[in-house]
Amino acid sequence: MSLQVDNLVGGYSRIPVLKDVSFDVKDGELVGLIGLNGAGKSTTINHVIGLLRPFSGSIKINGIAMQDDIEEYKKQIAYIPEFPVLYKELTLKEHIETTIKAYDLDEQAAWEDANKMLKMFRLENKLEWFPVNFSKGMRQKVMILCAFITNAKLFVIDEPFLGLDPVAVNDLLNLIEEQKKKGSSILMSTHVLDTAERFCDRFVLIHNGQIRTEGNIEKLQDEFGSKDSSLNDIYLKLAKEEANE
Repeated sequence: MSLQVDNLVGGYSRIPVLKDVSFDVKDGELVGLIGLNGAGKSTTINHVIGLLRPFSGSIKINGIAMQDDIEEYKKQIAYIPEFPVLYKELTLKEHIETTIKAYDLDEQAAWEDANKMLKMFRLENKLEWFPVNFSKGMRQKVMILCAFITNAKLFVIDEPFLGLDPVAVNDLLNLIEEQKKKGSSILMSTHVLDTAERFCDRFVLIHNGQIRTEGNIEKLQDEFGSKDSSLNDIYLKLAKEEANE
């Protein structure tokens, strides 16, 4: 079941940014949230992760709404923001320990997963370092590691590729594929459209706070171009349409 958004109206003030937004992300599915700057992607994400309360409509993860059980709702989510958010007073090891406690994880199993990712991201010798002083790419790796040790039901990933080197991008995509096989759902917002086209199962195209269309690349090609149109071509066509509105 995973994520179900129904008739969502919401935003940051009394004037709604999102207008009757509905979409879902099924178990084991990677859905790309695509749209121009200001289309409503970040506002949608902030509602899904619980930073904003809907004016109306509903958001449920495996049938649980935030207002029904906020702790259980948020435990099902792992969030990787566009800009890493780290605690300046905590070492890398302490970030991992805090994540284990926050999600009530089995410590041994979580550390087994963490150690694999520490080696993957070449961070195994930095456990006593303070990640707040790392480079942007290394801080992003810390966020990815802490998210993926949770084995969450829903991963919400916002512009994950910015600042990552090509090897780390490939490692992240492998982690996403592993989680999909485990049945987790992933909602990913990105402007790296060639990568999204290759790896996303389906797309939700948001425009001016409304869902313009959703479906796989073939459906978007039918609606916005030809069978040879890339996701980038479709995005540029949408941008031209907005310029002429």
